[in-house]
Amino acid sequence: MSIHEVEDEHRTLGVRQEPLIITQNGEAKVVIQDIGSYENMQETVALLKMLALDNRQIEAGEVHDAADVIARLRERR
Repeated sequence: MSIHEVEDEHRTLGVRQEPLIITQNGEAKVVIQDIGSYENMQETVALLKMLALDNRQIEAGEVHDAADVIARLRERR
């Protein structure tokens, strides 16, 4: 995609909500996307990282029963 095509396409980025992929010699080199899509993607990545951490903690036995934690918190009052 030439720079002129990019100029034409940038007007529709916020409307179509699809990334624009720019290639060089048939190979993807740059991705352009609207800010809303980017922010949604970043939020999704953050949630996936949290889930992965949670799964590692579960596998390592680093979790506690909710009822036990609540009971201990009430004892501290």
